[in-house]
Amino acid sequence: MKKVERINIIMRYINNRASFTISEIMREFNISRSTAIRDIREVEAMGMPLVAEVGRDGGYFVMNNSVLPTVRFTDNEIKALFIAFMATRNQQLPYLKSRQSLAEKLLGLISQNQQDDLVLLNQILLFEGTNPNNPDLLELSDLPHPILEKLIQLLLSDSCLLLTMNEGNTIKSYPIYLLHLYREKSLWLIEGFDLKEEKRQIFSVDNLTDVEPYPVNKRLSRKKIREKLSKQEEASNLVLELGPKAIAQFKKYHPFKLSISYTDPFQTRAILKTYVNVNHSEELAEMTNWLLFLGGNIKVRELPKEMVEGLQERFAQYRPQV
Repeated sequence: MKKVERINIIMRYINNRASFTISEIMREFNISRSTAIRDIREVEAMGMPLVAEVGRDGGYFVMNNSVLPTVRFTDNEIKALFIAFMATRNQQLPYLKSRQSLAEKLLGLISQNQQDDLVLLNQILLFEGTNPNNPDLLELSDLPHPILEKLIQLLLSDSCLLLTMNEGNTIKSYPIYLLHLYREKSLWLIEGFDLKEEKRQIFSVDNLTDVEPYPVNKRLSRKKIREKLSKQEEASNLVLELGPKAIAQFKKYHPFKLSISYTDPFQTRAILKTYVNVNHSEELAEMTNWLLFLGGNIKVRELPKEMVEGLQERFAQYRPQV
């Protein structure tokens, strides 16, 4: 019996009973305990509302002895899903290798009138990365890094990973405790605690050639990692007060690690505190550019002298020649 066929039969078997045990499933379908557990989890994932009963004689029972009702979307929910889907074009997102298939399934769930609305939205809405002359054209940049999905699957079950990176002509391995996986400036980046160097590091997914779980016997405890990270936190050397225009600019774009704290109930004033590594030339240049991007609606409380020098050089470039 094929797996899909067995799952469907198990679902009908479960739905016709008030309760059942794993042993009953094993006997009825002549399968192992591990297979029975996997099949029950798949049945749950398909929408069967099962409740586990703990104890020696525990098992499962079906809530109200029925499957969940068919999911139905309102007109506004359909539009929200479709617009969000359109906005992901050319965003290098994982699990979107078959956009056509996903779009067809979404359209198959809705009425003809709803489909007509989505066709019209597709014609008039343009997002960043959309070709205005051919909105349905997807660029090659839409494809994510081939190892990104494997990375996400691993980190869902394990935070300690061994990264293999291609750095020029050198292959290096880094054992890390993953802190964040994020996307900034069209690049997927890994923020992790290097278990060997015992410090926070950023790695580009574009340079990743392989990833696998890090051996358990070589790991540090999560508590110890957090303690080491807290001791390494640098004191703020960039402190800004932001007015309403600067806050609006901040919302348009800000580096991943930055956040603001509002200082009034109307959220028209805010304060930003962070540490800038002035010995890292790329970070220093980026933060200097971003400070100019914020505009003049800021008040500087504290600024590294290296950033002051960088700003003076920028202004000198635009000084009129006499």
